[in-house]
Amino acid sequence: MTREQVAPDVSHSANAFSWRFVTPLFTGAAINAINTSLIATALVPIAAAVHVPVGRTAVLVSALYLACAIAQPVGGKLAEEFGPRRVFLAGTLVVLAGGLVGGAGQNLTTLVVARVLIGVGSSAVYPSAMLLIRRRAETAGLDAPPGGVLGGLMIAGAATSALGLPIGGVLVDAWGWRTTFFINLPFALLALAMAFVWIPADTRVRRARTLRELAARLDVVGIAGFGGAIAALLVYLTGLPHANWSVLALAVVLGAGLVWWELRARSPFFDVRLLATNTALTRTYLRFAVAGLCVYTVLYGLTQWLQAGRSMSSEQAGLLLLPMSALSALLARPISQRNLVRMPLIVAAVSCLAASTGVLALTERTPIVWIVAITLLFGITLGTTISANQTTLYTQVGAGEIGTAAGLFRTFGFLGSIASSALISVVFHTQVNDHRLHMIALIMVTVSILGLIIVLTDRTLMARARA
Repeated sequence: MTREQVAPDVSHSANAFSWRFVTPLFTGAAINAINTSLIATALVPIAAAVHVPVGRTAVLVSALYLACAIAQPVGGKLAEEFGPRRVFLAGTLVVLAGGLVGGAGQNLTTLVVARVLIGVGSSAVYPSAMLLIRRRAETAGLDAPPGGVLGGLMIAGAATSALGLPIGGVLVDAWGWRTTFFINLPFALLALAMAFVWIPADTRVRRARTLRELAARLDVVGIAGFGGAIAALLVYLTGLPHANWSVLALAVVLGAGLVWWELRARSPFFDVRLLATNTALTRTYLRFAVAGLCVYTVLYGLTQWLQAGRSMSSEQAGLLLLPMSALSALLARPISQRNLVRMPLIVAAVSCLAASTGVLALTERTPIVWIVAITLLFGITLGTTISANQTTLYTQVGAGEIGTAAGLFRTFGFLGSIASSALISVVFHTQVNDHRLHMIALIMVTVSILGLIIVLTDRTLMARARA
């Protein structure tokens, strides 16, 4: 099969990644990041507007997570098969549709559909961007990862997630909950226009002669099995503390069937052999999931505690986390530019452990300055772990698999965030207080120790300082 490639219009590395090329990628990547937390401040007014209990609006959060966890690697697979620019443009159009549907929605079902559209569309952007960057670098003859570009993509695609809380609070207070959907329109239109004009067109690919050939190339059965297994797992986790064992059993059965199928597929979507043989890549996924669990627990669990225990508004709690986001962005840039791997991952694991231990000392009487200091430690964790793991991922897979691998990378991050939501739901189910916050902190300390062990026992990682 002939794969499409970015048009070879790059003569050398100096002008390989102009601002015209990277700006639409960064803009598109920010859409997914902001939407992960943007809706949080709008749940109460949405419930009042569509006449449902506030608890039911939580489906708007889980719907996006579910869509993103499944669609990220699917978007990467489609980008590898049909061209990253085409998939990028198509995904941006889907986001545009989701913003319109949600902004005009009159009931909860319509809003859920809108959130799924936004999740699916924005999920196509990151793996497409990674594939575009990889092929651009190869065309330019770059031997090392383009660290500055990867750092910018990381900042736009992950470090900006904390901005969703204060932005959502300002938008809802000023113009109402519909703006949390309509805000996607200017971002999507801008990314669409810039990508259409500034990103070179994909070359033609060989078209499938039959639907069966197309299904085999995409591994539709594998995609369906992966989606079903992830969906069942996330439904089980989001349903805690009320465990639905039949759903968990379904997830296990679908997962086992997925492994059986992918071991026999000619063009596997979920390459089980790659994960089994490329253990370094598997460890990268695990490190990212562990860090994601701790960071998202702070992002959502700490904000709940601040609102319940210290009577802060959602906007005030969101603003309190802005320094964390800013610090992570400041750290990510130089780490990515230098393609640093070993030391940032050690720092990430140690800072996560230290910050989780710090949460154990928080009480309702703790001064704000100490709360900010602890969140800044998590900012160090976020900035170092994402930048170093993304650089490591870039070097661990070939150009033909970078799209799907990058999508799975983000999926593991979403699994970490879903696990954090489940943890918060279980512990804060009946009451939010200092004791229950400390219970969460103990679990975070345990997870952080596991993450530190994964880093320090990785001989390959300890042997190299740069990618």
